[in-house]
Amino acid sequence: MSDGKLNCYQTEGKPFIVVGFVPGVMWSGSPSWAGEEPQKEQSVNAMQTQWHLRNKDFFQGMGEAREHFFRAASRVALDKNSIIFFEGDPGGACYYVASGIVRIFTLTGSGKEPIFFLRRRGEFFGLSEVLDDVPRKANAQTMTPAVLYRMESAVFRVFLAENTEASYRVISLLGGRIRYLGDRISLLMTCGVMERLIKLLVSIVYDSLPDAQAWERPVTLPVRLSQEQIASMTGSTQPTVSECLRLLQNEGLIAVSRKKIEILNPLALLARVEHTAS
Repeated sequence: MSDGKLNCYQTEGKPFIVVGFVPGVMWSGSPSWAGEEPQKEQSVNAMQTQWHLRNKDFFQGMGEAREHFFRAASRVALDKNSIIFFEGDPGGACYYVASGIVRIFTLTGSGKEPIFFLRRRGEFFGLSEVLDDVPRKANAQTMTPAVLYRMESAVFRVFLAENTEASYRVISLLGGRIRYLGDRISLLMTCGVMERLIKLLVSIVYDSLPDAQAWERPVTLPVRLSQEQIASMTGSTQPTVSECLRLLQNEGLIAVSRKKIEILNPLALLARVEHTAS
C-alpha cells in the first residue's frame, strides 16, 4: 500500500508502478546511478525512491535466450497507429517490443478508448492469450513507429521448454501484472486524481532521468497523449484532467502545448505528490 509519500505502492516487499505502465520484472542488479556522488540530496532521494520505474528488458542477462528468441520469431516493422490485433482475434502469438510504444486498450459503447497498458521497449504483450490459446481480450495499436518480434504459440512453447530461466520470468511477469491490477484498484480508491496524474507523468519520463541533474531539468513526454487518453489511464475524466494540467502549468511545474507535455522540473513535480497527499 502507499505510504502517502513519494514512493509508489509496494506489494510483498517489491515496488510496482500503479498507473499507466506495468514494469518489467525486477531482475537482480543495481540502479544505473548507484555509487554516484550526490549533488543534491533531494534529487538522489527521488532517484532512490523511484528507480524501480526504470524499464527493464525481459531478456536482460539472458544472451542465449535472446538470440534463440530472435532467430525463431518474425520481425515486424510498423508505422505509427498500426493495429496489431483487435479484441476477439485469435490469440495465437505473443509480441516483444524491440522499439516504439504500443497501447493496449478497449472500445466502449460510447466510442471511448480506455488504455489499460502501454508496452515499451523490452516488454512482452499478448502472453496470457498465447499461453491459454484464447481470443484477445483487448486491442493493440502502435503509438509510435515500432519494431516488434512476433512468435507463434507452438514456437513459443518450445522456446520456453528449452529456456528455463525465460519460463520463470514469464511466470514472474504475469504474477507481477496481476499484483499491479490489485494495486491499481487500491490506488483508485485511496489517491486523488492529481496524485495519480503526477505519478503517471513521472513514470512516462523516468527513462529520461538517468542522474540527479536530470531530475531538475526540463523533459518532454516521449509520446503524445490526449487528455482523454490520460483520463483513461488515471481513472478520471477529461475535464478533471484538463483542470489538473492547468493547475500544474500555473504552478510552473509543466508546460502544455496541444498534445505535447513538458515537465519543467521532475523533482519539484514529484514533491507535489507529497504536498497533495498531506
